[in-house]
Amino acid sequence: MSSPVSAPVPVTVLTGYLGAGKTTLLNRILTEQHGKRYAVIVNEFGEIGIDNDLVVDTDEEVFEMNNGCICCTVRGDLIRILGGLMKRKEKFDAILVETTGLADPSPVVQTFLVDDDVKARTRLDSVTTVIDAKHILQRLKDSKEAHEQVAFADQLILNKTDLVSKEELARVERVIRQINPIAPIHYTQRCAIELDKVLDRGAFDLSRALELEPHLLDDGEHDHEHEIDIHSVSLSTSQPLDANRVTSWLQGLLQQKGQDILRMKGILDIRGRDERLVFQAVHMVMEGDFQRPWKEGEKRFSRIVFIGRNLDEAELQAGFAACVA
Repeated sequence: MSSPVSAPVPVTVLTGYLGAGKTTLLNRILTEQHGKRYAVIVNEFGEIGIDNDLVVDTDEEVFEMNNGCICCTVRGDLIRILGGLMKRKEKFDAILVETTGLADPSPVVQTFLVDDDVKARTRLDSVTTVIDAKHILQRLKDSKEAHEQVAFADQLILNKTDLVSKEELARVERVIRQINPIAPIHYTQRCAIELDKVLDRGAFDLSRALELEPHLLDDGEHDHEHEIDIHSVSLSTSQPLDANRVTSWLQGLLQQKGQDILRMKGILDIRGRDERLVFQAVHMVMEGDFQRPWKEGEKRFSRIVFIGRNLDEAELQAGFAACVA
């Protein structure tokens, strides 16, 4: 009997600004009785790691990457650690990567999309961002990384909600929604959340891509936060699109503007195809394929949400309109 091909190991990337509560969430995951074993990779800013000492003593193994710049060096580190983990993957069920609070999560995310070996053996389950409800508005004014962490998220944990008033919380939510209109928001105090609500959700998985909700963008109540430089643009049409035009438009867009496009997700109705084309991109790295067929009687649509900087809505709208079959 041939041995079964082992399923890719799910990976959750935990991010969030300094003090948001990532380590609290991590400790919760490591100590709750859920019967699963996790390997933990902690990326600590600076040469001497202290986060490792804050993580509770458990049977899980904690690996540290001690160079704060999450770019090429960390990507190499991450690939090396993951390679080592995969040699003994019977010891754990899933991997948690906690990034430093000062990190832009995109290089970590891209590692799971670009490196063939990593891609074959792991499955990016979600980028989960923990947000400090009390301080996030100030952080967004003075930190580019805080913006990126919100923008990249597949799920948002809005923590410390007990420290703000109802009105403040509503304002925080409006501002977050301007940056990321598509990630579900979980409200917590001390990161107390049922773990099945955040782990193994397939939130990054194309086959379970979020049904994008563009109406989140136009609630009619625009809180003008001019200091926010990341925003989202949502495009939709009920007319089918031409496959070649869409491909060449999106590829050209990512080549020219990929640095500014943090995330992009879409569900498209392609002329001549019965299945929905589902895709997503992180900066210049795009992946997508045809997923389930449109259901009988289902209203077909094409919808794309862009999250990024310097997005020219009129230009994107014109490019999208030119793809109509």
